[in-house]
Amino acid sequence: MRKMKDIPEDDRPYERCARLGPEALSDEELLSIIIRTGSRGANSLETARRILELSYPNDGILGLSHLSLQDLKNVEGIGDVKGLQLLCIGELSRRISKRFAITRIRTFHLPEEVVNYYMEDMRHMEQEQMYAMYLDTKQRLIRDMLISKGTATSTLISPREVFIEAVRYRAASLILVHNHPSGDPTPSREDCFLTKRMQEAGNLLGIRLLDHIVIGDQTYCSFKREGMLEWSPNTTAIS
Repeated sequence: MRKMKDIPEDDRPYERCARLGPEALSDEELLSIIIRTGSRGANSLETARRILELSYPNDGILGLSHLSLQDLKNVEGIGDVKGLQLLCIGELSRRISKRFAITRIRTFHLPEEVVNYYMEDMRHMEQEQMYAMYLDTKQRLIRDMLISKGTATSTLISPREVFIEAVRYRAASLILVHNHPSGDPTPSREDCFLTKRMQEAGNLLGIRLLDHIVIGDQTYCSFKREGMLEWSPNTTAIS
């Protein structure tokens, strides 16, 4: 094993970061600084490399958000504390990325805008997860919220939980988004039944369900675009 002190000082991640700034560092070097120490069999750079190798092909550091704590702990030198730190870094990066996306998109009028916002987060998930996007009167995102995390074949959610949050945030409308781990976004009978219940609940409360989008692997299904939602003439809808 090559120890960190065996690497020329100017080539060590800490020193390079101090001299050139974090933007000059590779993904591997950035992770090694976060990890700080390696294991008996590998220095922090080699440990960082092994973590990056766990990522989906070509995902690099973005793949960190797809790893589980157990995935990370399978790397020698990564225990609960470092694993949780890395998970939090991945989640923080994901949230920062989304906030920038919101700034660029501003509003969500098209299914493609919703899909672009969620695709990379959701297409690799091994369990179904459902998000509710709470929108204002101009279809700007107030916030999105994970409302259900189910098994690989189903997700359990009630309209009551969804619309309590909608009322809390004074949302004018909402969009449901969930993934199919199979990669096939074709809605199931359960998806259709849930969508109908959500739409009926929203109509009673005056909070419109604008769309329900099912994310597959680089593909999707929009209930609105497929004509699977009934609309009031006064509803502002995704086209």
